[in-house]
Amino acid sequence: MALRKQFVKTKPVCKVTFSIDAKDASAAAVVGDFNNWNAQEGTLSKLKNGTFKATYDLVKDAIYEFKYVIDGTYVNEPEADSYKWNDFAGSENSVLVV
Repeated sequence: MALRKQFVKTKPVCKVTFSIDAKDASAAAVVGDFNNWNAQEGTLSKLKNGTFKATYDLVKDAIYEFKYVIDGTYVNEPEADSYKWNDFAGSENSVLVV
């Protein structure tokens, strides 16, 4: 799993690449504050090596909570900037600072 941030000098956005190794999975998505926790809006594409990956433009100077959804199971990003407890889910969410 990995997060890559690429700041755009000419726009107030950061291109964030989400990738997760899930060779045996049939579907994966990233859900969070930036897409209203909607898995359809956060669909990740599966690469030949079994990694799911996508890049999204996120507004800079913001903090986002997110998780991956792999075949219906919610998973945190081990390389997240931090973690925050979510009472609704009863678990921690990954935190991304851009």
